[in-house]
Amino acid sequence: MILRGARQPLQLVNVPTPQPKKGEVLIRVEACAVCRTDLHIVDGELTDPKLPLIIGHQIAGVIESSGERVGVPWLGWTDETCHYCTTGRENLCDRARFTGYTIDGGYAEYCVADPRYCHPLPDGYAFEEAAPLLCGGLIGFRALRMAGDARRIGFYGFGSSAQMVAQVAAAEGREVYAFTRDGDKSAQEFAMRMCAKWAGGSGDTPPEKLDAAIIFAPVGALVVTALRNIVKGGVVVCAGIHMSDIPSFPYELLWEERSIRSVANLTRRDGQEFLEIARKTRIVTQRTTFALEKANEALSALRSGEFVGTAVITI
Repeated sequence: MILRGARQPLQLVNVPTPQPKKGEVLIRVEACAVCRTDLHIVDGELTDPKLPLIIGHQIAGVIESSGERVGVPWLGWTDETCHYCTTGRENLCDRARFTGYTIDGGYAEYCVADPRYCHPLPDGYAFEEAAPLLCGGLIGFRALRMAGDARRIGFYGFGSSAQMVAQVAAAEGREVYAFTRDGDKSAQEFAMRMCAKWAGGSGDTPPEKLDAAIIFAPVGALVVTALRNIVKGGVVVCAGIHMSDIPSFPYELLWEERSIRSVANLTRRDGQEFLEIARKTRIVTQRTTFALEKANEALSALRSGEFVGTAVITI
């Protein structure tokens, strides 16, 4: 399914099987989870994709030459020599390349990838179960770590990423407070099934002040809302790659050592640590599956919030 330009539907096209270059492997795609970042690319909110492009960066598949089950995440390549790479921050590499954005991704039967940036899939997870772990899980995990040792955490937006990270947070003894679109009772019930202690609308006040908040929804105004609900010294973590503008707010909301920070991409270490947790703690996801040729329908359903959990394209 090929993207030829921003705000255009993906096109089903027969193309030659990609040929791996030196240092790459050919992967037979079994499943690719749908990410909100895919929407940001298709909708032109991320402005520099390779075109034409095969999107998709939560790929679960099999290396053709070895039969190994692997996952291909967003981070596809770094130079390994720059200041960021040599200081443990390869996620900020200026020359980094990204799966499904500057490298063809997983809305296809085959892809190629640098095996150094792939991850062995945990045993016991079917391909469609493993695919959401590779971005929703990874980015959510990085955001959770940026929240420090916060005991009470608010999740603003309860979709693919939040459903997984809520389970990790609960296993660590934290309390999760879920904020959904106002009036979205089905999403709130879903959050309660996925280990949340409390669920309400984004305009609601939680029963207790939060130690930290993670913003999964791409809505800048939620940053201000979250600042109103966190304790002194608390942190608001913005987990998305794109967000609408944050409106102005009085300094008193930030005072008393509250902070705002963003999550940018991920590192291979993030992947290793999170997938090790997934091996030890069974992470359950609610999924809606789509055939490859129905990828546009999957994107539309995500855009309009027609399902809870995550969408997965199965090949």
